[in-house]
Amino acid sequence: MGRVDGRTALVTGASRGIGRAIALELAREGAKVAINYSHNEAKAVEVADAVAALGGQSMIVQANIGNSSEARGMVQRVANEFGHLDVLVNNAGITRDSMLPKMTDDQWVEVVSTNLNGCFFCTSEAIPIMTRQSYGRIVNISSMNGQIPAMGQANYSASKGGIIAFTRTAAAELVRSGITVNVVSPGYTDTDMFNAVPDVIQAQIKGKIPMGRYAQPEEIAKAVLFLVADGDYITGQQINVNGGAFMQ
Repeated sequence: MGRVDGRTALVTGASRGIGRAIALELAREGAKVAINYSHNEAKAVEVADAVAALGGQSMIVQANIGNSSEARGMVQRVANEFGHLDVLVNNAGITRDSMLPKMTDDQWVEVVSTNLNGCFFCTSEAIPIMTRQSYGRIVNISSMNGQIPAMGQANYSASKGGIIAFTRTAAAELVRSGITVNVVSPGYTDTDMFNAVPDVIQAQIKGKIPMGRYAQPEEIAKAVLFLVADGDYITGQQINVNGGAFMQ
């Protein structure tokens, strides 16, 4: 028997990287999973096929979560299709790196809209659904770069730091509704997004990680599963998965 048998989950940004790993981990442990993607349907289909290979059930939902109507409509579609929504993982995120003197308004707004506003839109829409059930597990994916200075990522850092603060307030407000809200903050993780960083910079970063390697997406997914499956008495908390690169 899986650790989340009978549960339903929506994972945003689930077509690749950390989101893909989270969707597969939840499916492996028995959850029905909604796979959200923004642009790459083919990648989302690959994840759905991988879920099916595990013997699980999934649905694919396209939405730009930075758009309020699309994000909210997605949450409702998933709840209607599954009959209930037990788990929300706000994972989707983008980068548009630039040093502050050259950062454009569009670069700032696009990142904050997707990373932070999207987290709010999806959570806000899920609250009444989970409140009626007297049960919900919300896990927000932040970043170590929401905790430390990150050159060229003022927009990304602000959005991810905002997610941490949002999580604590949401946890305090929703605890009596049977909803827990927690945050996982990955360090540098071996994903397509990070692989775009030049090799010389990757080598410098790796040299600063006490464990001497990057995280694997599956390691982030296991932290999410723990909060969803075993974290009944945990809310408003942050799990750092960064190989010791930042200790709090």
